[in-house]
This record gives sequence, structure tokens and C-alpha cells, in this order.
Amino acid sequence: MRKAGALMAAVVLAAGTIAARADDVKPEGAKAAEAKPAAGGPRITVEPPSFDFGKAVQNKTLQKEFSIRNLGDADLVLDSVTTSCGCTVADGYSKLVKPGTSTHMLVSLQTRTSSGKLQKSVLIKSNDPAKGTYELKLEATVSAPETK
Repeated sequence: MRKAGALMAAVVLAAGTIAARADDVKPEGAKAAEAKPAAGGPRITVEPPSFDFGKAVQNKTLQKEFSIRNLGDADLVLDSVTTSCGCTVADGYSKLVKPGTSTHMLVSLQTRTSSGKLQKSVLIKSNDPAKGTYELKLEATVSAPETK
């Protein structure tokens, strides 16, 4: 009987040790994910990321230059740049941005006869795997010109 009790205690102790080690071991996929650095490729960033023109009057064209940078390790290709309406134009940028470099984009916003809060956007579609489409937001508070 003593031998059976000692054997049972050894089995329980061994099972506890195996269970503890199993908690320390991560699945094969988890080890691989931790060991690998983040995937390379192009990484888009825009400075400033958005812009508020503040107070503006009707029938004016507001302009702001933005810098599109490639923080990645592969060429960034700007596939298309579109605006939310015909009152906004994005111009003057290069379609190819090498790693570590930037291109400038001039954005023009026409206030036309708008009144109050004006919110528009520029959508930049690129080959960045994390941010395929970058939305650049623009704002202005438009009022009628003062009359004399």
C-alpha cells in the first residue's frame, strides 16, 4: 500500500509540473509573431494630419501645404487623391515617395457661398498596407463679408 501511495504522489507531482510548464509554453504561432518585427513596406503619414483654417469669409480660396512622408522601408505609391467636393483641390505632389522622403501637396479650399462650419476631406489612396486610404480633414468657419 505504501508503494501505491508513493507512486500516486509521484504521478500527481509530475502532472503538476507538466501543467505548470504547459502554461509557460506559447503556441507556435504566438512565438513566431513575437519574434518577427512588424512587416516592412511603405508607411504614409501626413503633416499636419488635419487643418482648421479658422474664420474665413465667403468667396475666398484658402490654401495650405501638407507634407506626405514615407516612414517605411519600401516605395510609397500614391494611387489616387480625391476630394469630397469640387470646392477642394489637391495638387503638386509626387506619386512616388521613396523611403525616408516626402512630397508636398497644396490643398485649396474655396469657401464660395458657404456659411457656418465647413468640413471637407482629401482622400489619399496608397499602397501602405496598414492605411490604404488616408483621410485628411479640413475645416473652416465661413461668414458673409462685412458690408461698409
